[in-house]
Amino acid sequence: MNTYLGIPRAAPDGMAARILLSFLATAGLYYVNIMPALVDGLQQGLHFSNREAGIVGSLNMYGGACGALLLALVVRRLDWRRWSCRLLLALVVLDLLSMPAHTPLVLMGVRFVHGVIGGALVGLSFSVFARTPAPDRTFGVLLLVQAAAGGLGVMVLPLLVPLIGTYVLFAALILFSVVTLLLLQWLPDYPVRVEVAEVAKPATARSRPLLLSLCAVTLFQAANMGLYAYLIGLGRSAGLSLDFVSGTLGVANWVAMLGAVMVVVLSTRFGISGPIGGGMLLAVVGSWALLYSHVVWIWVVANVAAGVAWNFVIAYLLGMCARFDQRGSGAVWGGFASKVGLASGPMLGALVLGERQYALLVWLMLALLVLAGAAAMFPARSLDQAA
Repeated sequence: MNTYLGIPRAAPDGMAARILLSFLATAGLYYVNIMPALVDGLQQGLHFSNREAGIVGSLNMYGGACGALLLALVVRRLDWRRWSCRLLLALVVLDLLSMPAHTPLVLMGVRFVHGVIGGALVGLSFSVFARTPAPDRTFGVLLLVQAAAGGLGVMVLPLLVPLIGTYVLFAALILFSVVTLLLLQWLPDYPVRVEVAEVAKPATARSRPLLLSLCAVTLFQAANMGLYAYLIGLGRSAGLSLDFVSGTLGVANWVAMLGAVMVVVLSTRFGISGPIGGGMLLAVVGSWALLYSHVVWIWVVANVAAGVAWNFVIAYLLGMCARFDQRGSGAVWGGFASKVGLASGPMLGALVLGERQYALLVWLMLALLVLAGAAAMFPARSLDQAA
């Protein structure tokens, strides 16, 4: 480790740096990882309807998409460390402002602005991810951190809302931002690098594979978040208790870390198209099984399978975007596409769900998963051929 002003810095290509970068990116989207707890908490704590709670969550994520888009336009001109500190502090302020907001319209506005700030932070983090060796491995570590923190959140927060109120949801977000602000000081510098090897890879320089990769990210994230945001309601509508639903979702999040671990271990050892295809198939099967959530063991297995597939595939998809431009733009555009998908899934769910149409929701998201798999195959195969 090197030091700066007496503060030890992690090695740029080491696992410690990957973990620290993952905390930085997770801070900007931790609300996504606890989305079931957030949606259900607004319903139970503030008596929002399914649609109102879903739209609050969607606007939070649409704000994230706007923030990622703005960041993509200026990322190469920013000092990433200085702006990360500023954005983290802004997130804390907006989460504090969210605590006394008890009406849907006010909370929608505050959370949209929060999303813009968080999306910019994630985009900034992703631009640094692209400067690390094997960015898909860094994305895999990111998903490990997200799964661990998200699993804890969806397990504990739904049980605390009836006791403390919705304040606890935003307090959890503030705590994560403050911890990340402290950890930021241990990150090494990642100057912008232009790799000569990029010029020798025409397959990764074409716009068509990148656009298809971005479409795949958008559709895949929409399908998964469209189900994930309403999983607590889906489980309760199937006759499962809140304690059981929140507990199994938390455990499923932790078990789903296996998907990210596999990415870290495998990387591109077996190419990209094969792992993506297999992961997409598992995602389809796991999501389809949610139609039978009234059977306890199917509910558990379906959530684990869908979670493993989500962590596994999205790391490859985002890593694929990053490989198109090691200066960071491809990864930032991948982050933008991810935010659009994460926001659109709950919004589509809010439009079709009503109060009990969970089967319709599952079938719609299955269709999006199939389209995502089709979009991902061409760019994945082009990278395999280029390698």
